[in-house]
Amino acid sequence: MEFRILGTGSATPQLQRNPSAFVVTIDNFLILIDCGEGTQYRLLEHKVKISRLRYILISHLHGDHYFGLIGLLSTLNMQKRTEPLVIYGPNGLDEIIGLQLKYSGTILNFKLNFSVTNPTGFNEILNTETIQIKTFPLKHRIDCTGFLLTKKKYKRKILADKLPENFPATFYKMLQEGHDVVDEFSGITYINDEYTTEGCPEKRLAYCSDTIYDETIVDYIKNVDLLYHEATFLAEHAERAKLTFHTTAAQAASIAQKANVKRLLIGHFSSRYKTIEDFLTEARAVFSDTTLSEEGENFIF
Repeated sequence: MEFRILGTGSATPQLQRNPSAFVVTIDNFLILIDCGEGTQYRLLEHKVKISRLRYILISHLHGDHYFGLIGLLSTLNMQKRTEPLVIYGPNGLDEIIGLQLKYSGTILNFKLNFSVTNPTGFNEILNTETIQIKTFPLKHRIDCTGFLLTKKKYKRKILADKLPENFPATFYKMLQEGHDVVDEFSGITYINDEYTTEGCPEKRLAYCSDTIYDETIVDYIKNVDLLYHEATFLAEHAERAKLTFHTTAAQAASIAQKANVKRLLIGHFSSRYKTIEDFLTEARAVFSDTTLSEEGENFIF
């Protein structure tokens, strides 16, 4: 699983930091999480192949998290996309996009499927052979959801060079599933450990968009491999964070510590701060394995 950062800023425009947008790569397809203004330019800049985009997740309807969506959809259309695209997002997003398409006279070449997220509870929105995605509630000024993405454990990897030619396909499947195989015709038993190796383990990513400090999310994100959590303010502006339903760097680190995550990534920095080194200092005082979001950086885990 790969997690690429396309934007590290918050709502007020900043020349050095773009609004929220992140790309998750799983096997040969992409998932876009949030889509702030200009996201398609960031995708171009970092040579992300948008033809591989399969799902879009929108956390909430504040502009710095979705204003880039209509532009991206228009570009996909001009590129003659025909494959369906699924967007998971808050109630009303389908209406907003529908009106923009209607009044611009745009007819999409591809099917656009909207799925409304539930801003309460822990809800599964997608479950395939490769990935599971769940939503959980965040406490912001409007309905907002976090996302938990689980890349499922791969089946065992077969050491094909050790197997005879014309090895039956059904036997391959049995080995992948961890079974020993007995060939009744030859009398040979293929011991699984001798002909396979472990597949890639399960990996989990939690994405916490805009939210006030809220310990109730800990149960949803326990032990994840990577936690992205907003950290709009420093502790000196904790009252401002509370008033605007945002989080400080120290509070984000506290959530990471309580959830026993492996690694914390903080972002969504307020434009009031001209440098962000203090965010790292503040967060690491609470949770040592903290990293600052940097534009274009890619985390592989």
